[in-house]
Amino acid sequence: MPFDGIVTRAITNELRQELIGGRINKIYQPTKTEVVLTVRNNRQNYTLLLSIHPSYARFHLTNDTYRNPDEPPMFCMLLRKHIGGAIIEDITQAGLERIVSIEFRGMNEIGDQVSKTLMIEIMGRHSNVILLNEDKTAIINCLKHVPPFQNRYRSLIPGAPYIQPPPQDKLNLLTTNSEDFIKKLDFNRGKMEEQIVHTVTGVSPFVAKELVHRTQLGSEKTYEKEFQQFQKEVKETSFDPTIYRTGKEDYHVIAISYLQDGEHFSTTNKMLDAFYSNKAERDRVKQQAKDLDRIIKNELAKNKRKIKIHEKTLKKAEDASKHQKLGELLTANMHLVQKGDTSVTVVDYYDPEQNELTIDLQSDKTPSENAQIYFKRYRKLESSQGSAKKELMKTKREMNYLEQIIQQIETGRDEDIEDIREELREQGYIRKQVIKRKKRRKPMPERFIATDGTEIYVGRNNKQNEYVTHKVAHRNDIWLHALDIPGSHVIIKASEPSEETLFEAAQLAAYFSKAQQSASVPIDYTEVRFVRKPSGAKPGFVTYTNQKTLSITPDANFVHKLRENKPKV
Repeated sequence: MPFDGIVTRAITNELRQELIGGRINKIYQPTKTEVVLTVRNNRQNYTLLLSIHPSYARFHLTNDTYRNPDEPPMFCMLLRKHIGGAIIEDITQAGLERIVSIEFRGMNEIGDQVSKTLMIEIMGRHSNVILLNEDKTAIINCLKHVPPFQNRYRSLIPGAPYIQPPPQDKLNLLTTNSEDFIKKLDFNRGKMEEQIVHTVTGVSPFVAKELVHRTQLGSEKTYEKEFQQFQKEVKETSFDPTIYRTGKEDYHVIAISYLQDGEHFSTTNKMLDAFYSNKAERDRVKQQAKDLDRIIKNELAKNKRKIKIHEKTLKKAEDASKHQKLGELLTANMHLVQKGDTSVTVVDYYDPEQNELTIDLQSDKTPSENAQIYFKRYRKLESSQGSAKKELMKTKREMNYLEQIIQQIETGRDEDIEDIREELREQGYIRKQVIKRKKRRKPMPERFIATDGTEIYVGRNNKQNEYVTHKVAHRNDIWLHALDIPGSHVIIKASEPSEETLFEAAQLAAYFSKAQQSASVPIDYTEVRFVRKPSGAKPGFVTYTNQKTLSITPDANFVHKLRENKPKV
């Protein structure tokens, strides 16, 4: 992963400048793998995220907002007890490893001054956040427990002695010289990127590839020269935080010369926040909604089969008038038929040219009974045609509803999934649970602030869509939605918004729709008074009139910047 020892050095240096001397105001634990610290320093609030997510482990300042559980987890309560209100005295990195310590000075229960240390270990699925006692020898508690039977080298449980991860016997990029580096490499063996990763601490494959690229597969002398330059950049923190979007999206603080398409950032914190924003949440949502996704896709498959059956029925029903015609011709020519006949040829009075037509008969039936058979087929097909049309429309409406649910799951936040789950229970797609019912919470649509300060609300699921449209909005506010595409209801809390605000709200409506990846999305907008929900309609479904349409190209970066307009708490 790109979050290597060099990125850790860059982020540690920035955090030292921003947070040392700051006081811990709030501590939250939104999920099992994330801790959020609010630090007050230099008359400004900073939000520090510590994540041990198995795929997105990292730590950095963030502008993202996190929904906190109703009851704080035990580790969160323990952090509040030991470092709540404490002052950050130092932030240090262990060499060039992905191990950082944050030292705090605070007061205990009886008012004595005490020191505590929070260790952040970024090691993929083995990442952890560990609170140590005053002399850093024992573990008070940690975000993820590792008992002795899982790790013989060190246990990560309350009361256990704290031992750092085992050394890897690599060269320290900050202190080694180029001669020692060259001695460690075998130029005959090849695979230079792999060799560099296993030789120098803090270097990821991503950066090792850059070092090899700079040498252009050159001699030992070229490697020595480029290594010295590379080492100087890291020592002097001559960094250029950049996200590269060529092929697989990646980032680094070292300039990557073999990649051209890059977005540069003024700080490593901003780069990491932009890169990881919503990625970990999307992964959590995907895990939480895995069962819902399976249920909805099964329902969609069933409805597709229903549509095929209804369309087949309608095709058969096209012959209804033919059976009526045969019955009427047979009735008019009853005198030509004798019981036992298998067919009769009559003049087709419905044909302008009055051609003859042969009608098949059942020999064991009377002429009248044969005529009634044709009329019965006609009535049956006519009836099935009406029923099939109704069921086809109903099935298509249900498929639109299910596709909207899938879109809401794909773009939903943690807090949206329970709303969707509850809605699916109410609609009968999920069996209702017999549990003690919690107090129903109010839907929480996402709130944005436009550039001119106007409030914009975005419903992230059907409950929120109905809430913002029918509860939050006034009749003269502006309502927006993607045209004929599953998506969010967006409300501008103004009757005459500026063109800039209307464009920003349309961007949100396009981004939070199924057409998020499209080049052009038509967005309808109208006043809320022209929006209504038909009686008996599915949740979130509305009809509207008096609309105008904008064409919008969704822009994720624009939406991210708009989120930053939210007032900091």
